[in-house]
Amino acid sequence: MNKLLALLLFCLLPGLTMAQDVPLLRGYVNDYAGLLAAETVQRLEQTLGDFERSDSTQVVVLTVPSLQGEDIEGFSIRVAEAWKIGQKGRDNGAILLIAKAERKVRVEVGRGLEGALTDLVSGRIIRGEIAPRFKQGDYDGGVTAGVSAIMAAVKGEYSAAPRDLRHGKKSAPPVVGLLVFLGVACIFLGALSKVLGGIAGAAGLPILASLTFPGLGLAVLAGLGVAGFLLGLLLAFLFGGGGRGGGGMSWG
Repeated sequence: MNKLLALLLFCLLPGLTMAQDVPLLRGYVNDYAGLLAAETVQRLEQTLGDFERSDSTQVVVLTVPSLQGEDIEGFSIRVAEAWKIGQKGRDNGAILLIAKAERKVRVEVGRGLEGALTDLVSGRIIRGEIAPRFKQGDYDGGVTAGVSAIMAAVKGEYSAAPRDLRHGKKSAPPVVGLLVFLGVACIFLGALSKVLGGIAGAAGLPILASLTFPGLGLAVLAGLGVAGFLLGLLLAFLFGGGGRGGGGMSWG
């Protein structure tokens, strides 16, 4: 029995020792990777402090030199659980996490902000505001723009439209919007029940097809209904889980 326990500990200890400690929360801006100028840190401290006092929402920034092999989502969740950002009972906090070595960014969002800072909005903020500046080596500008966008999203003032739409380029065909709507419906209903996600797909795909291609036969629509049901189940299974919200990506 003792040998079995020793073997189990031997297998588990490497994984436990690889996880780095959660950094101490020193303020609104915790620049452990040394990416930001002192003036930027001071300015963001003032901005985020004013934002919390006016809106009660807490937004903090964390930069780390490396994730040391850990997944950014898992690390950001550990940080969120340790720091407990947001007002007690409201969970209205967000963490902008930057991992320098891995060139990864994530916005970890408390449940109280998931309605405003959805995965879609967080992803757009990273892709549209942060990553382009980081690619140019402008960490100060990227973090500042990201923080401003997060605050705007919390207040309902951030446009989550892609950058090409904001600059007046040709938008996607209406059918693309319908497909996106159908996918979101499957995911949303799937969060409540996988079957509901499947039903949304079964009803939505034939309707979408009939609007896009009038004159389709009943057999074709029935086949699309089956395909839509399976697609809805798949989307609900992949994206309909619970837990904290957030979005992340690499700028490399």
